[in-house]
This record gives sequence, structure tokens and C-alpha cells, in this order.
Amino acid sequence: MLSMFVLSGVLICGCGGGASSSVAAPTAPAAAAPTIAASPAQNGAQIVSLASATPGAKIYYTVDGSAPTTSSQIYEAPFLVASNLTVKTIAVGSANSASGVTSQAFATNITPGTLVWSDEFTYPGGGKGQPDPKVWTYDTGNNGFGNHELENYCAWGSDTAPCSTVTPSASVGLDGNLQIIARQPSTGVYTSARMKTQGLFSFQYGRFEIRAQVPEAQGFWPAGWLLGNNIATVDWPACGEQDVLERVNAAKSPDWNEGSVHGIGFTGDTGLGKVYNFSGSETAAGWHTYGMIWNKGSIAYYVDDPSHPYITYTTQDMTHLSGAMWPFDAGQSSFILLNLAIGGDWPGAPNSTTRFPAEMLVDYVRIYTN
Repeated sequence: MLSMFVLSGVLICGCGGGASSSVAAPTAPAAAAPTIAASPAQNGAQIVSLASATPGAKIYYTVDGSAPTTSSQIYEAPFLVASNLTVKTIAVGSANSASGVTSQAFATNITPGTLVWSDEFTYPGGGKGQPDPKVWTYDTGNNGFGNHELENYCAWGSDTAPCSTVTPSASVGLDGNLQIIARQPSTGVYTSARMKTQGLFSFQYGRFEIRAQVPEAQGFWPAGWLLGNNIATVDWPACGEQDVLERVNAAKSPDWNEGSVHGIGFTGDTGLGKVYNFSGSETAAGWHTYGMIWNKGSIAYYVDDPSHPYITYTTQDMTHLSGAMWPFDAGQSSFILLNLAIGGDWPGAPNSTTRFPAEMLVDYVRIYTN
């Protein structure tokens, strides 16, 4: 049966008997192919940035030579390249199909053990200075950060009470140390800082070090750690967490630090953590180097001596944990966090023995090739 009808002034023919016709949907324009830019880090290493001229486009990339797809790692921040590899990347917009592939090979040929990135916290100028804004940003507020912490985290330059530009919570001193300072401006009110490189700098693999000394008193929770860049898309703990420096409360005998890793299936009581005990009369209040050796499939932690890790975690540690997934490979870069929390589920609140102000000092943060 042949039928005809008019739609918006256009004569349409509907044909029976198996005959059919269709109009192809218009093809979405391709997103602009990403650009790959590299700036020098140290000793031949490069910091790589990706960008697309298509507004709002997501950028996907690989570093293992495979073709990028929308299942590849999403670009979230500039990342360190300190080994021989090829970056391949595409862009996809909400109204755009995938771009062509942009590719760039890096032949750094860097010797293992070479320093490839650092913040030494020695900046020009007098007086207390701002931590490098090209490297560090801040978490702010007093929402407890998942642990019922008590502090108000303050960014550089914040004058919103209880934060103050007169008494910054994080600054670089003339001594070349980063100072993260815990204060109690009034009863039950605490300020501190939580610095991070999220969105500004990230890396995968290598030997990572923090040289620091930390305050030890009831309610203090200093930490130096990493989170996966993909926390913006998969949330915690799927992004993975690597705790290099972490301890709570007053000094013990022997004093201690804990190194741990967290991901899906290994958090809280099922987390993988190991306590390192300092020798003799050493405490975390003295200067120590807290380090992590991150290779594909393994993470090792050490204090002061990289040749003697006190614990090594591998993908094999996942086999006895139900539903556990190792999140530290597959092209996943991580960003750095340094903070001094006050109170919370682990240490509990400060008490009458806790003295304010108290400071966590960081001499440097460094990354070496494996």
C-alpha cells in the first residue's frame, strides 16, 4: 500500500511491501587534535602538557605505545616524563567525534637514580614567601575531609576567618623550608594547611622523597602522600592512595612512621599498612627522609635509606583480598599532598598537653628515576 502525507510542507512517501528509505544522521565534527607541549624539569626530564582547541573536550592519552581510545587515561594534569616513551593522545567533545591521534616520542635516556624533579623550597626574595603557585594549590575549609578532622584548612592569601594573611598556614621561610603551621586562634578552632599539586603536576613511577620533621602531640596528624589524578572521575578509593609519611599523636618509644597503600578492596581495617620503628632515641620530630620506590606492579617504602625498604607491596598482595584492585599502573599518574591535620578519627582531638602553634617542616620534595 502506498501512502502519502504532508509534514511541514514536505511531501512524504511511506512505501509498504518491504521497500524502505532512511536519512543518514549528520556526522559530528571531529574535535581538534590535542597539542603536546613539553617543558624542562631536571636533568633531561620533561613535564608534558596536553590541550585541545575544542572547548570542553576530554583528552585521552597513552604512554605505552597503544592507540588511545575513550577507555584510555583521561588527562587531568601535566605529567613528568623521565623515561623513553611515546605519548599518544586524542580529544573527544560532547558534540564532537574523536580527533585524529597526536603522537610524540620522548627519548630522555636518563640514568637510573637521577634527580628529575624537585621543590627545594628556596625561593628568591625576603620574608615568608608563597609556596610556588605553579606547583602548589590547596584544599580549603573545615568539612572534616572524610575523617572528622577539626582543622580549617587555609590557602595562601586567604583572609576569611579564621584564616589570616598575617599568620599564613603554609609559607616558605628564609631557612629554605616549607612551614605548615597548626594554630588555635580561639577555643575549639584550629587552622592548618593542606597543599597539593592536583591539576598542576603529577608523575608515575620513580623514587619519591620527602625530607621533613613533624610535630608530635595529641591530635596532630602530619602526612605526605599521593592520590591518583583520576580521583576527579572515579573518586576515592578507586583512584589509589599512597601514604609515604603518616603518623599521629605524641612520640612513642620507639617512635614510628607508617607507610600504606589504599584502593578498592583495601581500605580501613583491610588496608595495607606497615609501621616503621625508628632506632634508638630517634623520633619523627627530628629530620628524616621518607621515601617511596614506585615500579610497575610494586610500591616500596623506606625511611632514610632507599637501599633498605621496610615494606614492599605488589600486585600479589591483592590475591587474598576479596574484590581488591591494584590502581597504581595502567598509565595512572598521581599528585602530591602535604598536610598537617588536627584531630580526626585516627588521632582524636587535641587536649591540654597539645601546644600551639606547631609546625611541620619540609626541606624538599624530590623525584628520582628508578
